[in-house]
Amino acid sequence: MNKITFIRLLFILIVIPVWTYSQEYLELNLDDIIIISQKQSPAAVSARHRFRNDYWRYRTHRAEFLPNLTMNATIPDLNRSIERLTLQDGSDAFIERKLINSLSNIELSQNLGFTGGNIFMSSELQRIDILGDNAQTSYLSNPVNIGFRQPINGYNSYKWEKLIEPLRYEESKRNYLNSMELVSIRAVNNFFELALAQKNVEIAHLNYSNADTLFRIARGRYNLGTIAENELLQMELTYLNADAALNEAQIDLKMKKYQLNSFLGFNQETDIKLIIPHTIPDLEVDPSLALSEARKNNPDILNMQRQLLEAERDLAESKSEKGLNASLYASFGLSQRATDIQGVYLNPQDQERIRLGLQIPIADWGLGKGKYRMAQSAQEVIKTNVKQADIDFQQEVLLKVMQFNLQDNQLRIASKADTIAALRYEVSKQRFLIGKISVLDLNVAQTEKDVAARGYLSALRNYWTYFFNIRSLTLYDWINDYPLSEEFEALIR
Repeated sequence: MNKITFIRLLFILIVIPVWTYSQEYLELNLDDIIIISQKQSPAAVSARHRFRNDYWRYRTHRAEFLPNLTMNATIPDLNRSIERLTLQDGSDAFIERKLINSLSNIELSQNLGFTGGNIFMSSELQRIDILGDNAQTSYLSNPVNIGFRQPINGYNSYKWEKLIEPLRYEESKRNYLNSMELVSIRAVNNFFELALAQKNVEIAHLNYSNADTLFRIARGRYNLGTIAENELLQMELTYLNADAALNEAQIDLKMKKYQLNSFLGFNQETDIKLIIPHTIPDLEVDPSLALSEARKNNPDILNMQRQLLEAERDLAESKSEKGLNASLYASFGLSQRATDIQGVYLNPQDQERIRLGLQIPIADWGLGKGKYRMAQSAQEVIKTNVKQADIDFQQEVLLKVMQFNLQDNQLRIASKADTIAALRYEVSKQRFLIGKISVLDLNVAQTEKDVAARGYLSALRNYWTYFFNIRSLTLYDWINDYPLSEEFEALIR
């Protein structure tokens, strides 16, 4: 596949999208189809949106470990009701309450990845307005309050997030590159589907023209008595079959054009004429290098690693839940109350709070142990599956490389067969015209010619399909000899 010049690239990316809004005639080669499909096909657009979704998931993960400043306010909370209250003498009574409660709070917090806890600093102001005959206003302030919250059960969710989420994001990058290669494979398939349809119309036109000419000659010979009626009927049948084949080929060509237009996101009226790539790069992929690049670049490898980490995380979580669960909360701050806003910040008093919460399972009937055993079994299953998947992956890479390395020879054989079959048909046609061979021999030569022509296109298709299969497995450009990459920052704009 030849490199596309800068001018041709601009033509593809700028001019063609404008043309597709009206009925136009375009001549495109395989490079063009691949570039257009990666730019604007629905499959490529979906891949970009999937990556953006993964990117924002990763950004959300990173934001969890940055300082978080929040403000809460309740302005106002009006309460006018009759409630049961305990009086100063210890008796209960139903008292009508009319008050307005207002509160504002600002807090700066930070998650701690190395402990799984959280530290915070906050400031709070409350105001209560009692309505009615004994109206009064009071304030309560907490100018500063510093503290931390810490689970004490051995499970740190933040630690596992820091291990798993960057791996997941890197996997999403490689998945995007892999998706683009899969789009290329679909582009190759659609390209050669249309190319074969074009070739079939070309073959059908030629066969129809030849059948018409030979049928006219056969009628003349029959009138002269030089051929039997059986041969004339055979030629007429060949002519009718050629006419039917031409009609079918033309219908199939329209369908394949619609199919390619739909894949590329073109207007359905766009008429595409494909330029067949008759040259291939001089390339042989080294199996050991391909396997090495695949293990470095393929997203499936990261997926296996992530599955193992997630299984280990789930086991650690279930282990922490089956025993003692404890959490520690501690804070130190200042507080003051007053009947006016100025006094509420004068001479604040210190306040401390420490809370240790415990949860100890006494009789859970094996619930915690059962969850832990289930997590152990799930981990072993994942280990086994990952090990087998890794073996299958290696075999797939080596097999695809072996198949690709055979394709250049297969293509040469198909090209030679196409040339020989076309020449043989021309020789057979000339021999038929001078009465040296029968109609059946001519039909055999024509069939072999058509099969060889289609076989050549099939060999080309196989070559490029295997080529992009290798690229999708290794995420490596084997022609230019470097790993595939992308401007990922540009994708999220």
